[in-house]
Amino acid sequence: MAIMDFLNRQFIDVIEWTDDSRDTLSYRFPDDDKQIKNEAQLIVRESQVAQFVYVGQFADTLGPGRHTLKTENIPILSDLLGWKYKFQTPFKADVYYVVTRVFTGNKWGTSNPVMMRDADFGVVRMRAFGTYDFKIVDPVKFLKEVAGTDHHFRLDEFNDVMRSRLVSVFSETLAKAKVPALDVATRYGELGEALLEPINVATREKYGIEMTAFVVENVSVPPELEQAIDKRGSMTAIGNLNDYIKYNMGNALAEGKAGTAGIGAELAAGLAMGQSMMQGMAGGTAQAPSQPGLVPQAPAAAAAPPSAPIALMTPEQVAEALGVSPADVLQELEAGNLKGRKIGSQWRVPQAALDDFLKG
Repeated sequence: MAIMDFLNRQFIDVIEWTDDSRDTLSYRFPDDDKQIKNEAQLIVRESQVAQFVYVGQFADTLGPGRHTLKTENIPILSDLLGWKYKFQTPFKADVYYVVTRVFTGNKWGTSNPVMMRDADFGVVRMRAFGTYDFKIVDPVKFLKEVAGTDHHFRLDEFNDVMRSRLVSVFSETLAKAKVPALDVATRYGELGEALLEPINVATREKYGIEMTAFVVENVSVPPELEQAIDKRGSMTAIGNLNDYIKYNMGNALAEGKAGTAGIGAELAAGLAMGQSMMQGMAGGTAQAPSQPGLVPQAPAAAAAPPSAPIALMTPEQVAEALGVSPADVLQELEAGNLKGRKIGSQWRVPQAALDDFLKG
């Protein structure tokens, strides 16, 4: 009896594992260098699968239930063991339990800016972060590409291994989708749903996992791009730029805040009125208004109208008239789009040049 007890202790009759950690992805059953007995019982619980590995080769995968390990139930392993003719003996093999439930609330994020090519802004640097839920759908691929030979692979290890890989998949998918930077920064919910399936195609094929949810919580762009987006939004709200400039100049004249810019606008309006009056006089003799105490006199010969003084404005006054920053005005002057004259280190802009700029 003592000999039989000793022999029985050298074989494994029942293989089972209960997961009470809630953060385990895969677990290798500890065999203590024992052999598995022929027709031993394998117990696999819900949200688990058991994967056999024999001398580095992946064999059978068994789902939830109670399984008797014999030739009919483990055909791949039986073939590897040489059990083609039901010659069954105790055997050695590794049994990995893989958890297939959904793991929720995992964080992802870009440690460095991701370079993206955008149709509106050219090359853009973006950072992003969010959360995702996932589950294992291909135990063989998961063990081969992610967990490896780790006897107890946990969620924190998975996050360390997969964070950079997921960011890479996210970046590649976003680049292929060609989502504009403006949409990326404003439509997080739709973006996560749109990217979910393309990301899953890559993760299923490479790592044997599937995302059940992919949430983009924030996308940040460089400050200069944020300013450009703000300006674009402001210009959209303004509508017609020419009407907006006229409206601002009219308000400035009414409030007496126009300064030199206001004088220039007033002169331009006076010139337009004068031209209209000259055109009217060309059609006939103008009649002087009748006023008490005044004797009408013959009209004098038409003389050439005096030339209007040229109004000069500083970049600050042009900026105030246009409703933009002085830096924007200086940039246009340096580029030659707005004509002006630089005296020393100071710019001066004629009213006529501003009018030509607005017409162009």
